[in-house]
Amino acid sequence: MAGAPLLQIRGVQTFYGKIQALKGVDVDVNEGEIVTMIGANGAGKSTLLKGIAGLLAPIGGRIDYDNPDPRAIAYLPQLIEIDRSFPITVRDFVAMGALRRTGLFGRLSAQDRLRIEQAIERVGLHGFEQRSIETLSGGQMQRVMFARLIMQNERVILLDEPFGAIDEKTASDLLLLIAQWCAEGRTVIAVLHDLDLARRAFAQALLLARHAIAWGAESDVLSSENLARARAMSESYNLAARECLRDEEGAHVH
Repeated sequence: MAGAPLLQIRGVQTFYGKIQALKGVDVDVNEGEIVTMIGANGAGKSTLLKGIAGLLAPIGGRIDYDNPDPRAIAYLPQLIEIDRSFPITVRDFVAMGALRRTGLFGRLSAQDRLRIEQAIERVGLHGFEQRSIETLSGGQMQRVMFARLIMQNERVILLDEPFGAIDEKTASDLLLLIAQWCAEGRTVIAVLHDLDLARRAFAQALLLARHAIAWGAESDVLSSENLARARAMSESYNLAARECLRDEEGAHVH
């Protein structure tokens, strides 16, 4: 069940060059809520998630936490953002989830090492500990990234497209893990494209088209009327962005 206010987003605006990515977003998230951010490509979902994670500072507005330490957030980036050519084993990758507590050069305790093994087993990868991450499938790599989240052990978990390009079995297993986190009272915010998945697995939804089209219970937010409005606004914004880029290219030519 949702608890006290955890996160307040007020009038957040961001730009990529001259293109506005977010336009005055206002949202409150309570502790223990499971939230999906959904919208078309370019709607600002990943941008807002990075802002919540403290990775991208807004140009305008603010993002306030009840916890003054924004590092107390576990963030899962998109798979395409991970350099899998780096020579690191599954065990060492998962161990990186303990860095906030141990520091870059700190030693892992016996309890830490046990938790690493438990996290790997919890995501179904027992026996993969010494495998290089570059040898893993997309679904296996996503499991490893979830194991790192387990090691981080934070009460706020941010997921950017956690179910993109993975197999159905992996998606099902990771959804069960998210449900367990929510049962433990953690707050989960996930960027999704899949409407059916959003309706099936998430109680709260934020529908974005560079600003908040609707926010609240999934059944109210993801109505056909709201989705049509978001689609029309996204198409309009994307057309304006393309025209802006053409104008910039033309200016460079001349």
